[in-house]
Amino acid sequence: MEQQICLLAAYGWRCHFVCAEHIVCNNICLFCSMKIIQRVPSVNYHLWQPCNMKCGFCFAAFDDVRKDVLPKGHLPKNQSLEVVGLLAEAGFKKINFAGGEPLLCPWLSKLIIHAHDLGMTTSIVTNGTKITQQWLDSVHGKLGWAALSVDSVNMETNQSIGRVYQGKSLSIDQILQTTALLKNNGVRLKINTVVCSKNKTEVLSSFIEKAMPERWKIFQVLPVKGQNDARIEEMKVSEDDFLNYIKINESVRLKGIVMVPEANDDMTDSYIMVDPAGRFFDNSGGGYKYSQAIASVGVRAAIGQTKISAEKFLSRDGLYRW
Repeated sequence: MEQQICLLAAYGWRCHFVCAEHIVCNNICLFCSMKIIQRVPSVNYHLWQPCNMKCGFCFAAFDDVRKDVLPKGHLPKNQSLEVVGLLAEAGFKKINFAGGEPLLCPWLSKLIIHAHDLGMTTSIVTNGTKITQQWLDSVHGKLGWAALSVDSVNMETNQSIGRVYQGKSLSIDQILQTTALLKNNGVRLKINTVVCSKNKTEVLSSFIEKAMPERWKIFQVLPVKGQNDARIEEMKVSEDDFLNYIKINESVRLKGIVMVPEANDDMTDSYIMVDPAGRFFDNSGGGYKYSQAIASVGVRAAIGQTKISAEKFLSRDGLYRW
């Protein structure tokens, strides 16, 4: 290891973190990498590319990963466990398992238990179709949070978005049964909603007040090159449309629900993310740029190949009581 001024640009990598002194190993600034993990201690692991829904705006399709790197769309179980272990060892305090649809992964419960036992707060992002009491029993006391993806409670709207399972949209009763099941099993609830042209005028607040999540994350639909090119033009909304959606649904705040709106700029460079192949990636260039594999070069070296803004992470309320 050599201590020197950071010369990443000379090797084709850009150091995206700012500090006075750099420790460079394999052309990656390790000092900055350690510092960013301390400031952004949460990581999203998109472990499973396959999904049982086909949402037109999906910005985590990872068809490129499946085509070019990972034919099955996921790592084998032992390699996924290794990635989780390396993330915990590097100092991450919270891990959010996403997809695709993560509950399609037969060993998701093993990953959750492993992460929890290594000291991390655990979370999943799911469409809810595979949540059962039997599965919740397998992660009892180990799963901290579940973020349920709900864009609409109108079946026609969900059909137009592509948020359907086996040809049908989930009913309000089905979704509320799932939210109750999660909370009855001690899992803290979030709801994620993507605002697009199909649902931009929908008042979802009455449903949210029945579900009573602790947090409601509301995203402006995000165009990502190589992920949602096919339908994104018909689904985009303006910032004014997005702000209007927040306004017509803001009554949930009176119920004590934390509303977390994220416009496109808020979502850019503010997440530390790992793809199904076990690589960090960022969305700073309008598409995804991937690092080398974490298992090959280590967390700190790999994360130095991506861009993340701790300030934007904090400004979008990324650090809260987990």
